Amino acid sequence: MSETMLIQGRYRLLDTIGRGGMGEVWRARDESLGRHVAVKCLKPLGRHHDPSFTRVLRERFRREARVAAALQHRGVTVVHDFGESDGVLYLVMEMLDGRNLGQLLEDNDHRPLAVPDIIEIAEQVAAALAYTHQQGIVHRDLKPANIMRLTDGTVKICDFGIARLGHDIGFTARLTGTGVAMGTPHYMSPEQIGGTEVDQRSDLYSLGCVLYELATGAPPFDFDDAWAILVGHRDTAPEPPRRHRVELPEYLERIVLDLLAKLPEQRPVDANELSRRIIAGRTAAPRYAPTVATPLPRPHPPEPAGRDARLPSWTRGMTTGHKAAGAGGPRSARPDAAGGLTGEWIPRAADGSAETGRTPGGWPVPPPEAVGALADRHRAGLSLGRLGRWDEAAETHRAVAGERARLLGPDHPDTLASRYELAFGLSRTGRAAEALREYKQVAEARIRALGSDHPDTLAVRQEMAYVLGRLGRHFDAHQVYAAVLAARERIMGPDHPDTLRCRHNLAFSLSRLGRLDDSYRMASQVAAARARVLGPQHPDTLVTRFEVAYALGQLGRWVEALETYRDVAEARARALGADHPDTLAARYEVGISLGRLGRSAEALRLYRALIDDRTRVHGPAHPETLRARHGFGVNLGRLGRWEEALAESRDVCAIRGRELGPDHPDTLVSRREVAVSLGWLGRWADALTEYRAVADARERVLGAGHPDTLSSRTDEAHCLEQLGRGGEAVELYRRVAVLRGQRAADGP
Repeated sequence: MSETMLIQGRYRLLDTIGRGGMGEVWRARDESLGRHVAVKCLKPLGRHHDPSFTRVLRERFRREARVAAALQHRGVTVVHDFGESDGVLYLVMEMLDGRNLGQLLEDNDHRPLAVPDIIEIAEQVAAALAYTHQQGIVHRDLKPANIMRLTDGTVKICDFGIARLGHDIGFTARLTGTGVAMGTPHYMSPEQIGGTEVDQRSDLYSLGCVLYELATGAPPFDFDDAWAILVGHRDTAPEPPRRHRVELPEYLERIVLDLLAKLPEQRPVDANELSRRIIAGRTAAPRYAPTVATPLPRPHPPEPAGRDARLPSWTRGMTTGHKAAGAGGPRSARPDAAGGLTGEWIPRAADGSAETGRTPGGWPVPPPEAVGALADRHRAGLSLGRLGRWDEAAETHRAVAGERARLLGPDHPDTLASRYELAFGLSRTGRAAEALREYKQVAEARIRALGSDHPDTLAVRQEMAYVLGRLGRHFDAHQVYAAVLAARERIMGPDHPDTLRCRHNLAFSLSRLGRLDDSYRMASQVAAARARVLGPQHPDTLVTRFEVAYALGQLGRWVEALETYRDVAEARARALGADHPDTLAARYEVGISLGRLGRSAEALRLYRALIDDRTRVHGPAHPETLRARHGFGVNLGRLGRWEEALAESRDVCAIRGRELGPDHPDTLVSRREVAVSLGWLGRWADALTEYRAVADARERVLGAGHPDTLSSRTDEAHCLEQLGRGGEAVELYRRVAVLRGQRAADGP
């Protein structure tokens, strides 16, 4: 896949973070929501599969992906979206910042982890399994590579349901069922090996294998021969972990050995019981002195008679696969941030040879060195954008777009991808008019090359609508959103995630047109549809409920808005964690609602706590930390504490100016707040200087007729009145009225 590929007009693939037998994992940018995600692309459905197989497989994928997307627990990786693009099934997940347990062991030179870490991991995994098992879902492939520990200590299980599809795609020509085992040999339960029906207790056995390896440095049956591993699981009692690491607590050893019982009924009844035992042992266990443990020596493989006769036929020819500790398979070049993919996948042509010559779209492949150089520069531009250096990012993409046009042609997808990124960078630096011109040209080229209804074409048109909104052209934005929505409904259906996303954007556009009742009604409909398709606690559902709350606020229904924002904040805290950016954003809006209801003392307490959390999570100069401080300052003013409000707004304005630039919208908002405080303190001459500077900057960036510019000129005129300069004030009011009239004449 090209590093510039745009999946379904929304997910921009940036670089690979894992490869393996099932496919690839990419770090990607969600262009619609402006966030980074992980996109897992399963192997393409090749021509060697018969049509009935691929049809059933696609349905299986949709079913499994919906199951995964419905899981909402902080210990389970969030699934945002799924679909198929050019024969490749893909799954969109949250981007995780951390290491899987196998990588943690490798980082530790294959030595076992510290006991407190093992207990913390066990407790969190048990809690996540308790939740998923209550939903009737069994993982079936729990292993170190499928368990991530994030940098904040949170532990998450990856690949619910999807791991089974790897078996269907790459390892067998028939669909898996009750009698077909799944799993990795080092972590498979005896009932999986026997091909019998499995339930939640099979996951508990696999967790026992993982904990054994974390505690001792090697899995319970650590052999090079897959058959010997399987026989060990089925027939051999594991060696007690404390024989190799004496400082392990007795209760932890007992838990691990109970999890590794051969018969399911001899294991803990469920993950809730396991959680209770871990907590009870942790709270009652005496303190111990940690020591440096060494990896286990290899035990001798079991040698029962009748080597293959006693195992199912599917085990013949099975390899050991990858285990966490030691050599057990090729390592990927980069850590798999989404968990679980190792090894190598090289796309093949129908005859089995590596694909060469032309891209899937039929464009000639340029010299490899030229492709590499441009790809590196393209990635450099993306990196600059991630660092917030949008001016440099835009110029990098401008240069790459020019060279790609010369090398590949102006309508080549890679050329258009670079121009798309150029427009994206321009829009982020406030150069909305330039961005719109670029987006229009990319859209026209994609219409010529791909057609008006192609997902890539729809994606750029949707981005055009966003920029039109930034320019204050909300009617035009609404028209484009409506046209894109009609195409998405026709092609994808009313409940497709991309269709619902466009309806969400359209609801936002309606609110900016002042059609608040329509906006509220549409947002409510989208929220209901997303709850039905994805589940009521799914992040995308909560995003739309967030928009419902915004519409309620615009309608002046602040009590309902406050209740909805609080519901969203609590749901996000449960699903994503208290420190997740989306959770913190909802808390910020709770503060806005409290302020609007005149409950500024409560808002002040909320913002003070939010500032502490934002500073701890993101740092003192992060835009969201500063936004929370801005809200704090506003509510200081509402309480009449104007000297404190002035000091706070000046400090925030100075940091924003330094970090974001003097003409950034957030900087100008803070500068206006400085002027407001000065006015309330009776310092109107100083206030006039600030109001005029804000108005001049907005006119320079947004244009003289932009609503924000006109609002700032009105502030300036009011200040002139307070200073007794009525004639100047009247003249300025007249200019504002003329500009508003021209704007009204040009259309909504």
